[in-house]
Amino acid sequence: MANIKWLGLVSAIVFSNNSLAQWFESTGHATVKNGDTSQAKSAAIKDAITQALVFSGARVSSVQTLVDGVLTQDQLKISSHGEIQKIELISENRHNDTYAITLRLDIFPQAEECPANQYTKFIAVTQSQLANREQARMGQIFDVNKAISEHLYTSLENTQMAAKPTAYYNLPLRVDHFFTQQYDYSNALLEEITSRSNSQYVLLSRIRDLSVNHKINNDYAFWQDDSFKRAYKVDYVLFDGTTYEKLWQKSYQTEGIWPYKKTEIIDVYSDRFWATDYGKAITDINQTLTYDLQAVMACLPTQGKILHIENDRLIINLGKAHGLEQGQILNIAHHNYLTDAQGNKLPHKITTLNQLKVTQLYQQSAVAISIDQQPLPNIQINDIVELAGK
Repeated sequence: MANIKWLGLVSAIVFSNNSLAQWFESTGHATVKNGDTSQAKSAAIKDAITQALVFSGARVSSVQTLVDGVLTQDQLKISSHGEIQKIELISENRHNDTYAITLRLDIFPQAEECPANQYTKFIAVTQSQLANREQARMGQIFDVNKAISEHLYTSLENTQMAAKPTAYYNLPLRVDHFFTQQYDYSNALLEEITSRSNSQYVLLSRIRDLSVNHKINNDYAFWQDDSFKRAYKVDYVLFDGTTYEKLWQKSYQTEGIWPYKKTEIIDVYSDRFWATDYGKAITDINQTLTYDLQAVMACLPTQGKILHIENDRLIINLGKAHGLEQGQILNIAHHNYLTDAQGNKLPHKITTLNQLKVTQLYQQSAVAISIDQQPLPNIQINDIVELAGK
């Protein structure tokens, strides 16, 4: 039995030693909102399935479409990386506003087809930009963007993923131009983030809506405290900081009950805030984002950059933490752009004939030399280092 920590929740996953099929027992939890038990049950099923799939190594991008009627289906396929042969309902119960469902899943994990999965990728989780600061006035939650980014980083850190997060949420960023046309942005910020965090991938985000909607309470019930519905809309975009290519973009939205008085100042880092209906709604978005990132990044390559060149010897920004080994063979590539007929710049990479061999390993860097021990022609700092298979 293994204990899986999932966004602060400990769930037991049990599996057999059968190499062909594995039984997983997983408990999913969800909050009952506005008395909607059916919705909470579907969310708990999704949570239970996802935990089992993550633990088994399967990808989870299609879990959302499997929730409805999942207990009546005999065969379910998950992104061709694993197959659920059978699902059994073990138990379901409700305690206060929390709904819990325990499932038993028979999963046939398939062999991973991505060679990139044998290496570790790092992703910089940046501070989200608050697009409309005036919307944070109720509750004085002007630091909510930083708190949400920190919360997301912690969630990713505690989750089995294809990439490891690095914290870069202390610095405010202006990222609006990264959400416009694909090529309408500067590479300078991406270069700065990747260099300072030593991460290949960069996750940027902006919070578009924190507006307070209609009041829930009856105006005639003057003895009740005011409660409101508050919106939460956020955009995410993922970049490869090595090639500066936009890889993925998605928007999320939800809402939750804002239970505080209008004049009350809220600590967005407190457990009290995250325990509210609004805080839990944001947590649900972060959890869904975690699922989506895992699916997107599972087969992305691990690449690095050349930091220093001295004759036939180079220093690169990849090391033990990325999965490098002594004697590893590396390729070198140039990054460039091609321009199409409309004037758009298209990412373009040219792999050279030069190869390197790792001679010294450190946690986040390595020393490599030319295989033929000759000076490397036309190789420059910031050229791309590609990892060959082990």
